[in-house]
Amino acid sequence: MKRIVVVAAVAGLGLTGLGATSAQAAGPSAGTAGGFNPAALKWHACPTDFVQTVHDLYDALYPVSKIVQCAELSVPLDYAKPQGKKITLQLTRTPHTGEGKAKGDIVVNPGGPGGGGALFGPRVFAQNSAPMREAYNVIGFDPRGVGMSVPALSCDPTYTNAPRPDYGTGDRTSVATWLKLSKGYADDCGKADKIGLLDHVKTIDSVNDVETIRKALGGDKLDYYGASYGTYLGSAYATVYPKNVDKMVLDGNVGPSGVWYQANLNQDIAFDKNIEYYFGWIAKYDSVYHLGATQKKVRSFFYDLRGKLKDKPVYFTDPDSGQQFAVGPDELTDVILNAAYRRSQAIWHGYAAGLAAFKTGDTATFAGTFGSPTSGESDDNGYAMYAATECTDAQWPLSWKKWQRDNEKINRKHPFMTWSNAWFNAPCLFWPAKAGKPVNIGHTRDLPKNILMFQSTADAATPYEGALELQRRLKGSRLVVQDGDRTHCIVHRGSAEVDAYFDAYFLRGERPGQRTVHVPQLGDPTPPSSATARTLSGSASQKAARLKADVIR
Repeated sequence: MKRIVVVAAVAGLGLTGLGATSAQAAGPSAGTAGGFNPAALKWHACPTDFVQTVHDLYDALYPVSKIVQCAELSVPLDYAKPQGKKITLQLTRTPHTGEGKAKGDIVVNPGGPGGGGALFGPRVFAQNSAPMREAYNVIGFDPRGVGMSVPALSCDPTYTNAPRPDYGTGDRTSVATWLKLSKGYADDCGKADKIGLLDHVKTIDSVNDVETIRKALGGDKLDYYGASYGTYLGSAYATVYPKNVDKMVLDGNVGPSGVWYQANLNQDIAFDKNIEYYFGWIAKYDSVYHLGATQKKVRSFFYDLRGKLKDKPVYFTDPDSGQQFAVGPDELTDVILNAAYRRSQAIWHGYAAGLAAFKTGDTATFAGTFGSPTSGESDDNGYAMYAATECTDAQWPLSWKKWQRDNEKINRKHPFMTWSNAWFNAPCLFWPAKAGKPVNIGHTRDLPKNILMFQSTADAATPYEGALELQRRLKGSRLVVQDGDRTHCIVHRGSAEVDAYFDAYFLRGERPGQRTVHVPQLGDPTPPSSATARTLSGSASQKAARLKADVIR
């Protein structure tokens, strides 16, 4: 699935079969976790900076920073050689608050691929209801190569420095520029990999890691919650280790047949529709933002602005840090993409106010909302591991002519992120590790029949059609659908009905009686009551809104 280069990251998919059969189908070098017995986990206090981050992000919901614990888990680099070289996964445990023994351990994954899960565990725990916190420990983990796991691979920490070359529309200049950049990034990843990690970060490897985590926790069965790409990881685990699943929730579901090339093309259409809807929302509140009273006028403002930024990026130096930020057409596109991921007042108002700031000449607010540093280094670990998994889960087309033809066709009707998405994934053309074969999700004996899925119908990152396909493959699964909602992943997103289904399943083993049930959408946010044209300029909150955009990764 997709990410946001500057501020966030989202997406993914890929697997098949049973035991050794399924592992072989996923790639010639894949093994299973059956031949590896992990050491017992030793839980201890987490690093101080990690605890502080947990405190800053989630303690307003529940004081999770006071109870979160850490542990390291040694796993094989290559499960086909279980006694060979080892790598380390970083785990976190946020323990239940009830008396006595916990009802279970819920292992969670936030998506990506490349999303760090050590922080996601405390987040899920903090967002859980009080009965859920009393009953369950929540186990987060940074997947192999990610975050605090060792090694954690980064390729080019300057790759996203602003302003980056214009994504273009498939023209000769932008294609030549970005093919060179994409090859350079792939080459840098190959040089940065000192142990052969890139050959072992397919989804099948993470499936085996989850199985090793289950063993290390000492449980007979796995309880699991996965969001976005985490649904692909979860459904792949259920296919490879079907007898080891107890309860499994999949939220914001990946369609298995699209991995990965077609899935990203499908996103281009869905994100364009959602950003068009957002333009209409801005037009509805023209008395606040003054960007146009119709969707067409707001759209024209946005695309005209992209053109202006191509010729003349906006630069701004933060007076406190001295750091310089810039906004070119790429930075604008990548950041405002958040508005197509999730409907929330902070995101929708924050970006609309940022656009309005440009119109009034408020460079500081505009750059604070959409800008990216012009120098220095940023952590590209999430992007590197996104590419490492997606480029090798399944073979991407190796002919640029096909990429050009397919993206030009979509761009004619859906131009918002078609070419930004193409260049985000273009390193797969040159990736230094061999691709495997995706798993045939759901095609296995003893497939668990008690999986619970959640999905909104206008989810752009994981379109609704993919959820319906996954439900067909996961025979016996139940699907809770939020009709008309435009948010990616809907558990803990403000719907009491959605969260009630989540709680009933984990606490009492109850699922909807029907194969599919529908719940109402939450509806569009409104601008803050204090928001007027006069209050937008100079708003210091815009940068915070950008940095805290709450997108599932």
